[in-house]
Amino acid sequence: MLRLHALLIIFLLLLLTACPGQGPVTEAPLPCTEPWYQTVEKTVSSGDGMAHGPDIGSEEWKSVIEFKLGVRGNQDVPDRNSRAWCHFIDDLL
Repeated sequence: MLRLHALLIIFLLLLLTACPGQGPVTEAPLPCTEPWYQTVEKTVSSGDGMAHGPDIGSEEWKSVIEFKLGVRGNQDVPDRNSRAWCHFIDDLL
């Protein structure tokens, strides 16, 4: 009987460790907010690897992000000063 209990405990432990748990749910930042710009920067990185780069969220930064994503000059890209631009970039990422 003790052996059966031990086997049952081992089985349950294996079952629990085999099932991926639900981690904490984190919401993505809203587009066109400072946290969103920071997330885009971490994902794409506008800098040159030596801590040089445009100010995050600036017109120049947005141009670099478009370039790095391969969409600069694309007619489908909304105006950089619009919320639509942020949503367009967010969809690409």
